[in-house]
Amino acid sequence: MYKLYSDAAIKPQSHQCGIGILIVHKQEQLQIKKQCKAKDNHVGEFKACIEALKVLQHHLRHSGKIPGNVTVLYYTDSSILSDSINKQYAKHYQKYIDQIIELESHFAFVLTKWIPDNQNMGAHELAFQALHSS
Repeated sequence: MYKLYSDAAIKPQSHQCGIGILIVHKQEQLQIKKQCKAKDNHVGEFKACIEALKVLQHHLRHSGKIPGNVTVLYYTDSSILSDSINKQYAKHYQKYIDQIIELESHFAFVLTKWIPDNQNMGAHELAFQALHSS
């Protein structure tokens, strides 16, 4: 079982977005930080989820594992993201939900769970670092 965390940090005036991704498996952690553009924090959170699922899929394949045999516990501190994934619907963000559904289909099972900010500090710090690294 893999635990996957993501978070986004944004500069609204420039639309710069930092994405933090944390993959935890057994006693190992993989930390990733990336930059992208996002018009607001909600879009940033959806993009962070998409990127996290892509990164995990790539990591598994690179490690010789088959994503279709892997269960993922995905954690986010964004309630709109968590609710939208679980409903498989988001009025203003459906194109992102459709991408997430497609990416999740490559894994055996993905369970999305909302967590409070203070339980997502690893991904949060990575997102903040990515945002301020340029």
